[in-house]
Amino acid sequence: MSASKPNARIGLSCALSTAFLPNGAVDLPRTLAQARWVLDKGCDSVTMFGTTGEGASIDLAERHAALGALAGAGFDLAKQVIAGVTAATIGDAVEQSRAGYDFGCRALLLTPPFYFPDPSEEGMFRWYAAVFERLGGKLRDVLIYHIPSMTRVAFSPALLGRLRKEFPQAVIGIKDSTGSWDSAKSFLDAHKDLQILVGDERLLARAVREGGSGSICGLANLRPDLLRPAAWEGKDDPRIAACVTAIVADPFMPAVKALIAWRQKDPEWLRMRAPVVELDAARARALEARFEAATASAAAE
Repeated sequence: MSASKPNARIGLSCALSTAFLPNGAVDLPRTLAQARWVLDKGCDSVTMFGTTGEGASIDLAERHAALGALAGAGFDLAKQVIAGVTAATIGDAVEQSRAGYDFGCRALLLTPPFYFPDPSEEGMFRWYAAVFERLGGKLRDVLIYHIPSMTRVAFSPALLGRLRKEFPQAVIGIKDSTGSWDSAKSFLDAHKDLQILVGDERLLARAVREGGSGSICGLANLRPDLLRPAAWEGKDDPRIAACVTAIVADPFMPAVKALIAWRQKDPEWLRMRAPVVELDAARARALEARFEAATASAAAE
């Protein structure tokens, strides 16, 4: 990694799933236990309130409670926790960001505004600039989150360059979750001195070999051991692609939870927050079989 990259290298961060209680509240003990497990198994940090964690459905008070619980349980938030921010309004994005900063989180993963599709680059720049300016002296360590499949917002290397030029103390990189190598490569080519992360685990090893800084990803909820060599050494493993292929045959968020429930023998992990729903029993069983077979067959090759 270039010595000029801002901040310590992200490496492998788990896009942590969020457990819920029967009444719909965040299940903090289960969520914290999952965070502890992935860190113990090879993750460098956890990213709270991301896509896999259903972050768009988690309100501000719940964010404060979860971050406070992590701090109270002895997690080192300055090293081990990235706070996801998902908001359509400037004010909500600012308040979610302040929560992450107030608890001393390592970085923010800041999602573009959603609902209004295909905004211009000028409009996107103004939105981010307004959030950054309102954060004032707190502003630091922002990773841009590029996930157009969810936000309907495309992010270009040129826009990233404009933001980093205007706010050099803030923008440390981008997470590209397009699943496109061409997209990831465009950021690597233009901004290799920043932290370029990928969300699609199948691209991870290649991206790291090209100068990428790692990944924030959902598969880390299940197999951090497979992903760590890819995130730090650029060492590919056929089991990574096999596992991802097994999972994405179903909706990703409930599929990851179904596999956590299976691994832990804990059906409470199946629960989703509306409007997302859990996999039915038949699909969950089929997923478990696919995931187990894919790992075993790839390992045997």
